[in-house]
Amino acid sequence: MSFKNLGLCDQLLRAVKEQGYDEPTPIQAESIPVILDKRDILAGAQTGTGKTAGFTLPMLELLQRHKQKTGKQHIRALILTPTRELASQVQESVALYGKFLPFKSCVIFGGVKINPQITALRKGMDIVVATPGRLLDHVSQKTIDLSKVDFLILDEADRMLDMGFVNDIRKVIAVLPKQRQTLLFSATYSKDIKKLADTLLNSPILIEVARTNQSAEQINQVIHPVDKTRKRDLLTHLIKKEDWQQVLVFMRTKHGANRLSGQLESDGISSAAIHGNKSQNARTKALADFKAGKVKVLVATDIAARGIDIDQLPHVVNYELPNVPEDYVHRIGRTGRAGNKGEAMSLVCVDEHEFLESIEKLIKKDIHKFTVKGFEPDPSIKAEPISLGGGGGRGRGGNRGGGNRSGNNKPRNGGGGARGGNSSRGRR
Repeated sequence: MSFKNLGLCDQLLRAVKEQGYDEPTPIQAESIPVILDKRDILAGAQTGTGKTAGFTLPMLELLQRHKQKTGKQHIRALILTPTRELASQVQESVALYGKFLPFKSCVIFGGVKINPQITALRKGMDIVVATPGRLLDHVSQKTIDLSKVDFLILDEADRMLDMGFVNDIRKVIAVLPKQRQTLLFSATYSKDIKKLADTLLNSPILIEVARTNQSAEQINQVIHPVDKTRKRDLLTHLIKKEDWQQVLVFMRTKHGANRLSGQLESDGISSAAIHGNKSQNARTKALADFKAGKVKVLVATDIAARGIDIDQLPHVVNYELPNVPEDYVHRIGRTGRAGNKGEAMSLVCVDEHEFLESIEKLIKKDIHKFTVKGFEPDPSIKAEPISLGGGGGRGRGGNRGGGNRSGNNKPRNGGGGARGGNSSRGRR
């Protein structure tokens, strides 16, 4: 099947062709006709499967088919994403695929001044890509009108729920027209996602192109057992020995990301850290330098890595395993995209064995273990509890996974997700 068979207009086909794409991915082939038929969908697809184009292309097509003839321009499509990076990435796709169409779009998120966003909205927009917190800021200030929205798209809805945005989503829904088309995309399914879908969607079509919570088949996964104190040496050894040029490294905490990035720099490896405490300008620059090859290693927390979209990213390293097993699937999904091969390796110490067991149970497979010569773990070292508090990059809720390894999901101090006067929503 080619994109020409999907019922897209010439302007969209031209934009798609300019990007070098001839055939739609499975999620695109299944979702585009359904969306064009004006049906609500609940779509499950792993990251990197082309889901952004899967909703952007048919949204633009329907906007083109039903263009406003006269009258004041109003927002007709709203796309919600969990993080700034992902919002920017989606906006880039909207602009890219809609370059030959007359529609205006903008992105709004926290962490930057609100006035330029207000100015842009006053000029009139057809499509708005937003994070929930900053969108509600505009709603409360009456600087955005959502009363004419025809399309609501929730991208990475599972991550929005994980970050504590469910109440924000409900507040957004309350100001939208009841008659609209709603598209919900999620990399993983859960009871909470299904509950949200039941309240948002009208007789939705279920689309799933990969088994739930399964890691991508084109990704070569490997575990390197190593003592915690030797992880940095092993990472440096692998990068230099294998001459890796582009590596995305995951840490559990913001402090850990900063520390490791600095250590790699001292080892002669260009590196940058990206996490929620960085300013938006710093995060944008770090990501741009990484994509351009100016920085060899990007050290990231889970939240900050959302929206990192590089078609041929060859290596992902879990320097620390995530305490939430679903995050492992999200992490390694940064590589092995668009049919390319990818390599995901995890440096696992004895403290993380329970995390590893949970991950393997989730993905329903044993990950190959390979001990690197010279970095054999010391069998006399006993497992110790892992502290998960203090800047884990969890965002608003802050209470996933608790503060221990026993599975007791008790909120960490200050992690109740309440808003208060210094709410984290402005930082998204």
